[in-house]
Amino acid sequence: MEKVIVAFAGLQNGKRIREILERSGTAACLLCTSADQVRRTVHEQQVPAVVCGYKFADGPAELLYEDLPSFCHMLMVASRSQLDLVRNPDILRLSAPASRSELLGAVEELLAQVHAQPLGRSQEERDCIVQAKAKLMSEGLSEEEAHRILQKKSMADGVKLARAARMILERW
Repeated sequence: MEKVIVAFAGLQNGKRIREILERSGTAACLLCTSADQVRRTVHEQQVPAVVCGYKFADGPAELLYEDLPSFCHMLMVASRSQLDLVRNPDILRLSAPASRSELLGAVEELLAQVHAQPLGRSQEERDCIVQAKAKLMSEGLSEEEAHRILQKKSMADGVKLARAARMILERW
């Protein structure tokens, strides 16, 4: 059974979804209530999938997605109006309220994405991100500020972080 992080600011929502996924045999779930918990858990345990709400007390899920390694995929379960605000095309979406079968179908699609892509960023992608950060840092930014600019570019253009890095390098 695949490991999945179930992350909602409200613990009750997370518990309900975890129960559905585990009882159906779809996934073994790790429950988180903040974006920071998700980041740590993904990195420590190499969890390839996150099922989450629109935002947490410590930030929106869309920004969290940009901080996750490329092997990690996300399914966002939220109201239609919130989902309409999500710009990143790589995030799967499920409009809430959703039926049990809709949730299971969406998680199966999420896990299919996990198995369809190779794990991790390539060395070329990592190098490109490092070079773009270095270029931005040469303009007087800290590494954290450079990373945030890359993230914002990625979000604004609806592309992965490595593609945003390439775009920055091409322009400078």
